[in-house]
This record gives sequence, C-alpha cells and structure tokens, in this order.
Amino acid sequence: MAGGTWTVQNKVRPGVYINFQSEGGAVGSVSERGIVTFPMVADWGTAREVIAVDSETKLEQVLGYPLSHPRMLLVREALKRAQQVLLYRVNEGTKAKVTAEAFTATAKHGGVRGNDIKIVIQPNIDDANQFDVQTIVDGRIKDTQTVNDGTALKANDWVTYEATTLTATAGLILAGGDNGTTTNGDYSDYLTMIERYEFHTLALPSEDESLKGLVSAFVKRLRDQEGKKVQVVVANAAAADHEGIINVKNGVVLADGTRIEAAQATVWVAAATAGAGVNEALTYQAYDDAVDATVRYTNSEVEAALKKGEFVFVHNKGRALVEQDINSLITFTPEKTKAFSKNRVVRVLDSIANDLKQIFDSSYIGKVNNNQDGRNLFKSEIIQYLNQLQGISAIQEFDPQQDVTVLAGNDSDAVYCELNVKPVDAVEKIYMKVSIR
Repeated sequence: MAGGTWTVQNKVRPGVYINFQSEGGAVGSVSERGIVTFPMVADWGTAREVIAVDSETKLEQVLGYPLSHPRMLLVREALKRAQQVLLYRVNEGTKAKVTAEAFTATAKHGGVRGNDIKIVIQPNIDDANQFDVQTIVDGRIKDTQTVNDGTALKANDWVTYEATTLTATAGLILAGGDNGTTTNGDYSDYLTMIERYEFHTLALPSEDESLKGLVSAFVKRLRDQEGKKVQVVVANAAAADHEGIINVKNGVVLADGTRIEAAQATVWVAAATAGAGVNEALTYQAYDDAVDATVRYTNSEVEAALKKGEFVFVHNKGRALVEQDINSLITFTPEKTKAFSKNRVVRVLDSIANDLKQIFDSSYIGKVNNNQDGRNLFKSEIIQYLNQLQGISAIQEFDPQQDVTVLAGNDSDAVYCELNVKPVDAVEKIYMKVSIR
C-alpha cells in the first residue's frame, strides 16, 4: 500500500500519508523492532538474493563459515543486537572446480571458499565394488556418499558432480574459486530487491562515497515518498544532514584485539538502532565486547563531532560507549527542530507512522465506511495505540480529547488525521547548582 508525506490532498494511490512536525487490545499495537539489512561481498553463498539469518541459522550452510570465523565478522557484529539480519551477497564470483579423468567436482557457489573444498575417494571397506566419496572442508567431513560409480553421486551443500567412473584418491582439491568484482549496479540491484522487505535499518559497510550517496538517496525516498520509515547507517559521510541517516565517525577495538573500523561498525550501529525499543536510547550504551574506540578524541573533538551530527564511540573504563544516540540532522527548521536529531525521538515517530499505516492497511482501507462512524472507529484505534506508547513512556502528556483529530478529507474516499504527540527523550544532561554554606 502506498504512503509517504503530503503537502496538499492530491494523492492518487490508496494509502496513508503522514507528516510529522515539531508541534506539539486493539487491532494494532506497537510493533516489534530488530530487523537490519546490509549488502556484503562474501566468499560463499547464493548471490543476489536476500538471505535471512538469525542466531539459530546454521551459517556454514548458508555463507560457508561458522559464526566464529573471522570472515563472518560483520554478521557476528550485527547479530549482537539484531533479531534478524537480511543479507544480500552482491558478488557472484567464479566457482572452484577439480577434474581428474572422468570425474569433475564443482563448488555449489562462486567465491574463494570453494578453494577450501577437498574430495576424497576411497574403496568401501565392506564392499570392494563400491566407493566412499567424501566432501571435506577445513579438514572436516561434510558429506559422505557410498556409490558404485560416479553417475550415482548426488549434489550436496558444497559441490555438484559430473562423473562416470571413480578412481581412488587421497584428495582432489578444488581450485580457481574467485570472489569476482562488484559495481554500483550490483548495489542498486540490492536496493531494488530489499525495498520489498520489511526492515528497520540498513547498514553500508563501505567507505565508497558513491555508494554512500546511493543508499542515502534510497532511504530518503523511502521515508519521504513511500512512507517506509527506515534509517541508514553510513561512515564518514560528508554532508548527510538528515534524520534518516546515521553517520558513524569512528570504530571500536574488541577484547581479542580485533579492530572494527567505522565502516564496519555501521552494522552494529544499525543492528543496535533496529533492536532498540521506542522507549530506549543508545546514549552511553556499551558496544558489546569492545574495550576501546579505534580513535580516542579529546573533549573538544567529541563536541565538534556531535555538532556535525556524527555518531561517536568514546573510551570509558575499559569499554567503548556510544557518546550520544544521534543522527546526522544538523539543519533545524520549525518543522524539524533539534529533537529530530535524536534517534529515540525518530524511533517513536517512525513507529507511529509505520504502525498506523499497518493498522489502516490491514483493517480499514476498503473495509470501513468513510462516514462519521467509520472515522470515529479509526480515531478510537489511534487513541488506543497512542495510549500504549504512553504506557511504555515512549510519549508523554497525551490527551485523547485534544491530540487526535480525524476528519473527512477533500475527496469522498479520503480521511484527514492530525496527531499531536510529545516523544519522551532520555535524560542525558543534568545541570546542578551546589551551594556551600
């Protein structure tokens, strides 16, 4: 269903169009958060498709490595905070293979991980007319098939076979696997596909300036034209200045010495942002398992970064903390005041937009009469929803009699809604005056 912001009541598609300004069991409820997405150049896996992974996923079958492997660093960092990660492998690469006489084994996917596959063929100890064909990765047996000849071999999670006769061998190592190259077009394809999915944040683990511009424009369009309130996390973006863009300045050092640079840290920031509740701020939260920031800034440097809308990690007693949970918005207007630079506030407003759109799409559009009774029903739904937000301290001072207006729109099928909400921010500054007597 369509959505977005509006200036005049001239929309064509059925949908929910919501503007937010600084003023000021139901069918729907406060939705859960926690879905992050990012594109990655991977050594293994299905290319150019969205792959959903979580803490229960057997990653070795999907991406070729267990979660603990160094090549799974970005996935591991994202899963520290996200409930679900929607991955997209932007590269396809070349498949590794090995041929010996009438036997050929080819890696299931392109990429350098295929070069770690070995095939061992040995006579079966119980039947001399059969062979045991083993697929081995990193010294571990992943598949064993006992067959009479090569035509009986079946593809497994790692290789496909083209074979007739079999000959005993201590090990045939696949070779020629390559990750290939990527272009901006591959990332554009990712954005086209991921737009069809529900997610809360998108991370770009890259320092490529053109890609930063690409994903930033994508998220701005989703927010302002499509009514899909998501945020993107990038690193060191020169001119972001938008509540939908979080701009990470530095990274962290993990307890084992691994350095997570700013571009890599975008996945944790995106995951933490996606996973944070509408009543939660990340300010002064610790980056999981981090003991330091990659760059320590002075007090004046931190202040300068915050004024530029940069998301900064600081060192504090053997931890790396989020200095302030802000986005990149630094140009304020009467419609978007400084409150819009706080991600907790944006989460509240985004949740209202997304949840009310979901309520309207699923239970009202095309189903309820656009008369006083129908509009009062929708108004009651909105009030119940906002009361839930107030109940969890996401908003405050909500007055159902004064803060919700639902009227007939200009067209016979249109409804005009006006909401006044006051998001709750986290306490971050305390000013004290101490008198000594």
